[in-house]
Amino acid sequence: MRRAGTALLAAITAAAALTAVPAQASPRRGGLGHCTATAPFVCHFDVAPGTYRVSALLGGGTEAGATRVTAETRRAVLAETPNAPGERVRRSFTVDVRTPEGEPTGPGGTPGLDLTFDGAAPQLAALRVTRVRTSQILLAGDSTVCDQPGDPYNGWGQQLPQYLTDRISVANYADSGESSQTFLDNPALFATLRTRIHHGDLVLVQLAHNDKQTDRDTYRANLTAMIEGIRAEGGRPVLVTPIVRRWFNADGTLDNGTALIVNGLGVDLPAELRTLATEQHTPLVDLTALSKARVEALGPEGSKAYYLYNEKKDNTHTSATGAAAFAQLVLGELRAKGLVPASSVRPPS
Repeated sequence: MRRAGTALLAAITAAAALTAVPAQASPRRGGLGHCTATAPFVCHFDVAPGTYRVSALLGGGTEAGATRVTAETRRAVLAETPNAPGERVRRSFTVDVRTPEGEPTGPGGTPGLDLTFDGAAPQLAALRVTRVRTSQILLAGDSTVCDQPGDPYNGWGQQLPQYLTDRISVANYADSGESSQTFLDNPALFATLRTRIHHGDLVLVQLAHNDKQTDRDTYRANLTAMIEGIRAEGGRPVLVTPIVRRWFNADGTLDNGTALIVNGLGVDLPAELRTLATEQHTPLVDLTALSKARVEALGPEGSKAYYLYNEKKDNTHTSATGAAAFAQLVLGELRAKGLVPASSVRPPS
């Protein structure tokens, strides 16, 4: 992101007053003119990198509305929210504005904060954007976690923000193609993530899919170095085992090394993460077990919708549907372990 002047680095409040109207009509924009005049409403704020709380007033039209919001690189920050005719609904969420705005090794993206209000019948009445300091969930991971730049690909970290209130923000440093070794070696990845950690922040680490030829000792050493680095900054590390690959046996189970991320050297990577979490007294989200149960329950046919099988014959990367489901599994475990308070979880619309 392009750095703004000193004035913008202070607490920023930017308000764009819009007249609530049906989705088919155009809102009358206020003097700041931050948003396009027709739906989907695309809004831009020329702000510096940082964490921003967005308060959006939705609805108010003569017809029922349904509005969802994405931010920056296709991050889902608000699930589709309905309103009755004439009803106005206020929703708030946080957005991590950074450079690059998506994958850390990807393109820089558009400077500032970008929001898109779409959905079945988007209605936008008003917006307020304020720079804030909140608790954070930082993510270290691979392509199954990252802010994927192009449809139909989605990482579960890309879908996670929509399930959180404005009391907590998500800073996604996951990057496509990364192993435990390359995530440590590249200064744009773990080293940069470390600079963003505040005392008490959660740092979720899911790295395994690309450790295809990593031996057991090296893998354990890499994850241990990350745990120690996170703790040195005052953060709280959480190990996350990888999502399963959609690779079914004839009996309808995923009980095979390909599905369960056993690498080319025979190293059972999820098992190593489970053991390491115990040894390091580190919380564990066993997403391998959780995703295995979910995908097996869906079966060979139903599970296609979670992955990109129909679009790409891809049994590893997830659709928006699958990424959202896996994000909810992660958040459910964080809640169950007391790592994320109930006040930070958004109730269903």
